[in-house]
Amino acid sequence: MRKLGRTTAQRNAMLRGMVTLLLETGKVETTYTRAQEVSRKADEMITLGKKGDLAAYRAALAYITKEDVAKKVFSTIAPAYADVNGGYTQVLKMGPRRGDGAETAIVKLVAVKTEATEETDSKKKKK
Repeated sequence: MRKLGRTTAQRNAMLRGMVTLLLETGKVETTYTRAQEVSRKADEMITLGKKGDLAAYRAALAYITKEDVAKKVFSTIAPAYADVNGGYTQVLKMGPRRGDGAETAIVKLVAVKTEATEETDSKKKKK
């Protein structure tokens, strides 16, 4: 765990907010080191969503700051990754920030290929 130049409470609050935003919108732009930490925590929340039991829901709700986002994780996001073991998020480097030159990155949820999209992809390849 990186300290990110903050106290423990500040760091946890920042990461909780960013993970909630990522799970709500699907994408967050931040510095590269923060992006790596947000990616790690978001993967943990989706893994809890895949468990699907009450204890996992309460653990996710203790970290995610909005109840409707926690419900979204358990009802829509986690089932989409049912056949995937890890790697639910992707960190893409964007280059230096104009003001201070900090390396920026985008964290986004990885698009999951469903059976329907795999069938259409295979049909396109055959043509």
